[in-house]
Order: sequence, then structure tokens, then C-alpha cells
Amino acid sequence: MLPWHQQIRVGFDLETTGRDPNEALIVTASLVVVDPHGNLAASYEWLVDPGVPIPEEAAAVHGVSTERAQAEGIPANQAVVEIADTLRDFFDAGIPVIAFNACYDFTVMDRELARRGLEPLQNQWIIDPFVIDKQVDRYRKGKRTLTDVCAHYGVTLLDAHTSAADSLAAVGVADGLAVKYAALQVGLDELHSLQVRWKAEQAASFQEYLRRKDPAAVINGDWPVQLR
Repeated sequence: MLPWHQQIRVGFDLETTGRDPNEALIVTASLVVVDPHGNLAASYEWLVDPGVPIPEEAAAVHGVSTERAQAEGIPANQAVVEIADTLRDFFDAGIPVIAFNACYDFTVMDRELARRGLEPLQNQWIIDPFVIDKQVDRYRKGKRTLTDVCAHYGVTLLDAHTSAADSLAAVGVADGLAVKYAALQVGLDELHSLQVRWKAEQAASFQEYLRRKDPAAVINGDWPVQLR
């Protein structure tokens, strides 16, 4: 069987009302399907009316104002179900879903589903270039935002902070990592388990660093969904 970066794979990204995944509401969502040759094969996009005013800080990042969301967006209840069902279809088919800093996006999805009393996602086959990059190149200096990591791996990122562009860029970074580090070309089950461990270790290391100045500092190490 071909390694995962040479099979069909999907990029996923959300843009939301805020930074805290426990409280953030979805404003846009994108799922982009990439064929085995790295070409865009299909895309699914949602513009959502979250039902609350979108903070100016968030709108400045993703470009969607409250007025636009209300005028053009679909109701949040409908969007959450459609996004979750589309993700479930990919998981059921064994297709990897690639999301940069996946813990944010999948925690948002978890909380959006929970608010509505809906079944949580199984969250299989997730690949997180943010966690992987920090693991395989842990001593590299500089920021690790999607924009910075794309620049490091030579991935084109146009319209950053739009969910469609970020989704496709996440796939490009994941592919670059798999090519550069052949040890990542393992089965999806094994890669999932590795990322769970790596995220926990990274969080513990950062927490230890912060506690030199703040003994009460806590860094969540759950992946791909933060536990309550």
C-alpha cells in the first residue's frame, strides 16, 4: 500500500468567533480533497451564521463580519451537522484528515456537537502537521504558525486565515514532512498514537518551562480533542 501522503487525503480548517476552542463558534469551515498526485480534487465549504455577533478581532483575522454572516451564512445548527457528517464520511472511508493545530479545530467541533446534544466524532485518521513539525524539528528557532511553517517547507499559502487556503496549505505541509522524514510514512493508526504521545510530551515540556516563573502554569496536552 502507498504511504498516506500518496493517497487521497483531506485538509480541514475552521475559522471561528474566538481563540478559546471551548467557547468559539464556527464562522467558516472548509474540507479540501487532494488526490494521490497532490491535486485539488474537490472542496466543501460553509459560511455560517453563528447566531451571535462576531467579535471585531476575529473578523479582522478571517474577514467575515457579523453582517455578512447574517446575510449569507447558513444557520449554525444546519452547518454543524453537515460539517460533522462530512467528516464522518471521510473517517468511515479511512481517509486521513489533515488539520494544522488539529486540537483547536476538533475541540471546537466537539463542543459545537455537545451544545446540540449530538454524537461526538470518532476522530480517527487525523494528521496534525503542527504537532509533527514540533516533534521532528524540535530545536528549530522561530515561530510555528501555519504561515511560518509553510515558508519553511516551501508551501504556497495564499489568503492566509481563510479556511479553504489554510486547509490546502495544511496538506502541503504534511506532504512536505512525509517526504523529508520517511519515518512518518507509517500506518494511520500508528501515526495517530504517535501524535497523541508527542502532543502530551510537548505540552509537559512547555509547562515545565513556564513553571520556572509561574508554578501554577498548566498546558493542556490532550490531542486531538481537549478533554473537559
